[in-house]
Amino acid sequence: MSITAYQHNVTVQFCFPDNNLSCVKEVRTGTGNIFLFILLSFVSVCTVFLNLLVIISICHFKQLHTPTNLLILSLAVADLLVGLIVMPVNIMGQRDTCWYFGNMACIVVLVINNLSMIASLCSLTFIAVDRYIAVNDPLSYSIKITVSKTSVFIISGWFLSLLYIIIFLYFNENMLPSLIMIRCHGECVMYIKYPWMTVDLIVTFVTPCSIILILYSFIFNVARRQAIAVRSVMNSMANRKVAKVSFTSETKAAKTLGIVVCVYLACWIPYYISSLSFESLSSFSLLWIVFTWLVYFNSFMNPLIYAIFYPWFRASVKNILTCRIFQS
Repeated sequence: MSITAYQHNVTVQFCFPDNNLSCVKEVRTGTGNIFLFILLSFVSVCTVFLNLLVIISICHFKQLHTPTNLLILSLAVADLLVGLIVMPVNIMGQRDTCWYFGNMACIVVLVINNLSMIASLCSLTFIAVDRYIAVNDPLSYSIKITVSKTSVFIISGWFLSLLYIIIFLYFNENMLPSLIMIRCHGECVMYIKYPWMTVDLIVTFVTPCSIILILYSFIFNVARRQAIAVRSVMNSMANRKVAKVSFTSETKAAKTLGIVVCVYLACWIPYYISSLSFESLSSFSLLWIVFTWLVYFNSFMNPLIYAIFYPWFRASVKNILTCRIFQS
């Protein structure tokens, strides 16, 4: 027999009324919750749509088959998984706290959830390395970085990300159905032991964050030195117009790198800081939901930062939306 109560727009009952070990079911209703679900669903749809545009553009046009674009493609695939699977599952969990699909489906969702997020971070790191080599050693860039080498790095990155997730879930007793720590039937929650929380913090945040910050600082300094050199040459030639263009390029480069780093840090720092005190945070608390969706929102922002600002992307999107890609 289920028990139902109405308080603060939350309907409380049981996930499986006939099971004595059933979890408590919370169904969030009310105008505010409905608006939140619509907003999150819109973000999910936009994330899928934008990343699909990136994937179709790079896969369809052979002119875009470059090492850098392959890295952007890998990033878009990871972010597509976030928008296509991770976000909808999270939205359903916020609407109805029960999990009805069994332990194996829960394991698959946990693997995809963590794999997509870590693969996205891995792709961001590879993009930073690629841009550093391109700016620091442009003459030998085409020799050092090729499509085949980049493909090997991308496959290796995805494989290592999957291997890390399997090890992480297994040693936290989340991997096998017989090892899953189920407090009640109807939940799909990832349990993390505190020592592994520290390991995860180092592997998936501190290390890639440090690499990205260091490389982008080098990129900015090199770009600034090159801009100053060009500007000094043009000033000596009394060509103020070209010097002004050089200064504008330097400013745009600084803004672009600033956006990349700030969005990355803004999306991930609150999540990992709060995860260190996970014992005092409920997985359904408002603060935890906000921090989790900040991480997901990064997958929405990545195609905007890494692709939409490129002229080739605007041109390819125009061809896709007008169905010109079906013409010879």
